[in-house]
Amino acid sequence: MGANASNYPHSCSPRVGGNSQAQQTFIGTSSYSQQGYGCESKLYSLDHGHEKPQDKKKRTSGLATLKKKFIKRRKSNRSADHAKQMRELLSGWDVRDVNALVEEYEGTSALKELSLQASLARPEARTLQKDMADLYEYKYCTDVDLIFQETCFPVHRAILAARCPFFKTLLSSSPEYGAEIIMDISTAGIDMPMFSALLHYLYTGEFGMEDSRFQNVDILVQLSEEFGTPNSLDVDMRGLFDYMCYYDVVLSFSSDSELVEAFGGNQNCLDEELKAHKAIISARSPFFRNLLQRRIRTGEEITDRTLRTPTRIILDESIIPKKYAKVILHCMYTDVVDLSVLHCSPSVGSLSEVQALVAGKPNMTRAEEAMELYHIALFLEFNMLAQEKTTVSKPPSVRASK
Repeated sequence: MGANASNYPHSCSPRVGGNSQAQQTFIGTSSYSQQGYGCESKLYSLDHGHEKPQDKKKRTSGLATLKKKFIKRRKSNRSADHAKQMRELLSGWDVRDVNALVEEYEGTSALKELSLQASLARPEARTLQKDMADLYEYKYCTDVDLIFQETCFPVHRAILAARCPFFKTLLSSSPEYGAEIIMDISTAGIDMPMFSALLHYLYTGEFGMEDSRFQNVDILVQLSEEFGTPNSLDVDMRGLFDYMCYYDVVLSFSSDSELVEAFGGNQNCLDEELKAHKAIISARSPFFRNLLQRRIRTGEEITDRTLRTPTRIILDESIIPKKYAKVILHCMYTDVVDLSVLHCSPSVGSLSEVQALVAGKPNMTRAEEAMELYHIALFLEFNMLAQEKTTVSKPPSVRASK
């Protein structure tokens, strides 16, 4: 049976401006004719038909421009002669200085390799974003319920208020614990999965689902007009740490003898305690999560909710010194370890510092403080604090004096 050229799968259309009767272009090794496939093996060349002079000139000039670009890029990518530069640098050096430089390079290379191997050996530290995603998924310590399309979404008041102006206004009208708020969204096309993705975005800064509707600019503009445009997650969490809006837990520090007294009903002033949010500390630290869940099982949490008082957690200062508490909380909210917080306030003290002064021991160095903080992080199971690089910045008073 004969094969028509229009039905041949590898045939190409003739070029515009060429002869309509000209032979078409085929890529292959089998010969082809109007009557069918032949048996003779033959390699066909490309036939572009007749070309206008100006088309040929444009193609030639385009190739010349491309060639110039390649030559220019190749010249710019030529590496410098480092061996020559090193010889010129060391030409006037003493042999001992050159040997010291070589030892410095070898030591730096060994430290780099050691750091790389240590990073590969230890488990990956969970970031704030990942812990916030788990917080939304597993609903630790929720305190308000959003009802949307007959579906309940347990959420955290402090996080939504810090991230979204719409929820800040909405939640302020229902301050009681466990309030059920029926959502009325005016933006068209918002269904239950999309509403869940919006909440996921407020917790993590990412929608968490692939939906073509999130690529629609009109819908995003309508959502921003109704809900407001949040800042980045880092900025809003730093603001939540600074102002502690809707805090629901306080951390208190005592020695062993004071613990018995505290459980007897003797409480310190809130000014001497550190405020925090159950949602954040339970999401970042399994130690605090288990502690809060145990309080729920034993019924202690019900008493705090009935009295509408923040939960009070008493920590043994011999295990977790008070002076490190603000560094720990700062890292939980920001993923940044800032040791300057230890020395920014003269009122910050701890039992361990008093014991050191009585024993006549010198003040701890930054390295010793970092090591002690590392062991506390392991106790709290807070890997980000244990593995994150520390930021040793100057206190505000020192910066202001310069």
